[in-house]
Amino acid sequence: MNDKKRSMLFSPFNMGKFTLFNRIVMAPLTRLRADENDVPTALMREYYSQRATKGALIITEGAIISRAARGFLNAPGIYNQLQVAEWQKITSAVHAKGSVIFLQLWHVGLKSHIDLLPTGTLPVGPSKINYFGLARTKNGLVPASPNRALENNEIAQIIEDYREASKLAKEAGFDGVELHGANGYLVDLFLQDGTNRRTDQYGGSLENRTRFLLEVTQALIDVWGNGRVGVRLSPSGTYGGVYDSDPITLFSYVAQMLNQFNLAYLHLIEPRMDGTDIKEIGLKPVAANRLRNIYKGNIIVAGGFSQKDAEEILEDGDADLVAFGRNFIANPDLIERMRNGFSLNEYDRKTFIEGGEHGYTDYPFYKEL
Repeated sequence: MNDKKRSMLFSPFNMGKFTLFNRIVMAPLTRLRADENDVPTALMREYYSQRATKGALIITEGAIISRAARGFLNAPGIYNQLQVAEWQKITSAVHAKGSVIFLQLWHVGLKSHIDLLPTGTLPVGPSKINYFGLARTKNGLVPASPNRALENNEIAQIIEDYREASKLAKEAGFDGVELHGANGYLVDLFLQDGTNRRTDQYGGSLENRTRFLLEVTQALIDVWGNGRVGVRLSPSGTYGGVYDSDPITLFSYVAQMLNQFNLAYLHLIEPRMDGTDIKEIGLKPVAANRLRNIYKGNIIVAGGFSQKDAEEILEDGDADLVAFGRNFIANPDLIERMRNGFSLNEYDRKTFIEGGEHGYTDYPFYKEL
């Protein structure tokens, strides 16, 4: 292994107000181990504590910002005090091991079902569109319910929901928050013209379609201040049926507009990913390369990276930090394994989404082997 590249992956990095000891980030990973009232569990506390490493960054799975933001049974929430109390136990456990932890804020948009939502409500998006995906309810995976377009006053309320969720995240002891603006969820639906067909101030032009993202980001900054808010995007992503007629122009504009904020980071999912799957082995990462000269702050990149891939993109200068997902699922001590060149546990894809401790907290540490 090239020592220069290895030293890059394990070199320290100043991320706003935080000094990280390496460039390895635990990616936000939907695992669905909360209870049916969206409250984090003791099992989740064990899971995050296992993966906490001194001087490293953890980004949690998405936490829904309100009952109306739901789309997956057993996803955690951040909209009431009971949830705050359980998240506090998680942040305390992670901080005890010296990790930095950001909470990802999530509104699923139209990828939902009426069984998950307040009585009498439908899934929502910027526009009513035909969506043929699935939602996870007490009856398992079922076709998503028909959706409707948001009214303007409802958009304002959702922005306030983000603000309030951000305040609760601060109360729960997190070091910052990440806005989930990727993968076809609500923020992404507003950005892309294939799913945003509005003709008001939130649709049409690049400026209008970006407005919701920027207003939510400002609301989070209002709560947290500089250097403690991240934004996650999936440039050219089509997961969940989203698409744009000119994604390069769109996301170049978005990156430029995000320069007005002093973010902790911009988190980019490479287009070679489709949800949790790699579209094609060997595809080069391109999103960070395109946006590096536009966005002036810190960049985290995610996209099925191996250690070798991570070293290469850091060496090329296209990213500052690299997020790992599946390998963090299977290796609670991933950072130490990479540091020492130890072999990795193989992950069990069947246990990624929902279940108990199997495939969640029972993966062995290397020292146990």
